[in-house]
Amino acid sequence: MPEPRWIIHLPTTLTRRVEATALAVALRDSLGHVTDIDFGETTLSEEDRQFVRTRIWCDARLPGNARCPRPADHDGACGGELPQILAT
Repeated sequence: MPEPRWIIHLPTTLTRRVEATALAVALRDSLGHVTDIDFGETTLSEEDRQFVRTRIWCDARLPGNARCPRPADHDGACGGELPQILAT
């Protein structure tokens, strides 16, 4: 049986989903080199509804053990360049 993985819940004072997503993107951009962090599994939830989670990235498996870095609800095929994740 594999060792259990640990999840770090990082509460914020942000009140808009787009802002929380931007923070997750900034954390991935600045800490992406840390191999112990699985950013593909990042989810968001409202403070009082933590059991309802929204996935940020698609994270589908790609050839070469890579994962799709595109938004969870992206159109088209997985892979390729990372588009702007935040809607304007």
